[in-house]
Amino acid sequence: MDMGTAMGLMRSAIFQILVLSAPLLLVGLVVGLIISIFQATTSIQEQTLTFVPKIAAILITLMFLGPWMMAMLVNFTTGIFNQISVIGG
Repeated sequence: MDMGTAMGLMRSAIFQILVLSAPLLLVGLVVGLIISIFQATTSIQEQTLTFVPKIAAILITLMFLGPWMMAMLVNFTTGIFNQISVIGG
């Protein structure tokens, strides 16, 4: 395997990681920002108030986007397995 092939594999793996993690991270970011604004306006400084809604929102997002995420992972893994003969040769 030459350096170009290895770099291409790493680039596609990092891209997959970014694409698959972005929706969950964005949902957590938006929910956290909304809760922070709510806490700042009401002067409620409860620590658990930030975690429970974030976890719930991320789990709901994962429930809706889970099949799409799994399909992307399966396609990526299948593509890697199909390239084994090219890479090893």
